[in-house]
Amino acid sequence: MAKEWILNQEMNRWGLNKKKSVGPVSELIRKCSPKSLSEWEHFYITNVHNQKYLEELGKKLYVKISEVIQYEVEEVTLDDCINYIQEVVIDRTYQGYRNEIQTIYGQLQSHLKHKIEPAPDDWDRLFNVDFFVQIGQRFIGIQIKPVTFEHTFEDYKWKQMQFNSHLKFTEKFGGNVFTIFSVGGGKTKKIHNIEVINDIQNEIQKLTEK
Repeated sequence: MAKEWILNQEMNRWGLNKKKSVGPVSELIRKCSPKSLSEWEHFYITNVHNQKYLEELGKKLYVKISEVIQYEVEEVTLDDCINYIQEVVIDRTYQGYRNEIQTIYGQLQSHLKHKIEPAPDDWDRLFNVDFFVQIGQRFIGIQIKPVTFEHTFEDYKWKQMQFNSHLKFTEKFGGNVFTIFSVGGGKTKKIHNIEVINDIQNEIQKLTEK
């Protein structure tokens, strides 16, 4: 398994499985419509690249693994490993989190006519709130979570935890808290529960009329 993983990683890294190296194999096999492995092999060797060409690709892969990778591995230090773990777990996770929030924030802001502001740090800890909308002397809370978060904990525990913290917010600031679930990746993230926008607008209207 480890050997296959190494071969696969390095084959992908050096592009030895791309069209420029082996041809458009997905298209070619459909064109061939083989009834057996040997039929497909014969078609490929006859019409695309011969056996010697494939052997040369294999030799190239071997050089990359036995020389390039070996050299790169020797260059890796203990500090490199420690720093990389820190970067992935702490730095990149935080940056991804901030990117997600900013992306969803932008979409939400385009729907609401009221200003959306970042919540103070203690609101996040105490009330599970990332943003707020101020209506007079009252506040509406907004929480942003990836859609997978809903299933991270057992549902009843997660819902109870959210309910308690959001209830405290409502009792203190007068407005409800709305959780927005995001789906997708990077700047392509979108609001999953789009109906929540209408709920927030209704809450804004209700507080405005009080």
